[in-house]
Amino acid sequence: MTALRFAGMRPAALTFLRVIKKNNRREWFEANRDTYEREIKLPLKAMVEELDVRFAELAPEFVGDPKTSLFRIYRDIRFSKDKSPYKSHAAFWIFHRAPGRGVGQTVDGGAGFYFHLEPGASLVAGGLWMPPRPKLQRIRDAIADDPKSFEKLVLSKPFLRRFDGLTEDDPGVLLKRLPRGYEAGHPAERWLRFNSFTVSRALADKDVLSPKVVDLVMKDYAAMVPFVRWLNRALGFAPLAHR
Repeated sequence: MTALRFAGMRPAALTFLRVIKKNNRREWFEANRDTYEREIKLPLKAMVEELDVRFAELAPEFVGDPKTSLFRIYRDIRFSKDKSPYKSHAAFWIFHRAPGRGVGQTVDGGAGFYFHLEPGASLVAGGLWMPPRPKLQRIRDAIADDPKSFEKLVLSKPFLRRFDGLTEDDPGVLLKRLPRGYEAGHPAERWLRFNSFTVSRALADKDVLSPKVVDLVMKDYAAMVPFVRWLNRALGFAPLAHR
């Protein structure tokens, strides 16, 4: 198979996402499907392939797969009051090769790296978002057993300057009380209240449209690697020295 060549995102990608927000109907999408494929899906697949090459050198256990890394544009409307059929953003996931099989198993897999494309709200992120309870418990136990090694990562000055700490403002991420099994005053009390362990950094529209966007996001991902690897070790997913 011929490798995809990433030539950057074009303004038309952001235009499409702005317009679909106002025209979120099947008829409109089908009439404009070619634009979605050309301006969003194919460039993101090529970007994933380029990132996979970079991760092979940086942290070989992480994989970018053009077939399985991209999130579908179709919304899951089964339990939502909003019945709009399409997302007004696009995204992909770079995952640990041991548990992961792409975006279909991001919750059940390990910690990884995320890219989100949305006009005025693009970002890069890394970590583990809302893991199922058994995996969440393993993370909490690892933090409780060795809070200093966790804090050394998430409270380092360079890490805080770049990412401003763990994400706290998403609904349901932070418990008001300690989970059962831990007593008040525990040395890791601050971290044990988290249901999710992620960091992120916003990207301006000019950033995602830059021809150097892969270089830009790789700097953030490289800074996230020790944090993401810490989470994966807690889950039993080891780093690799080479592929």
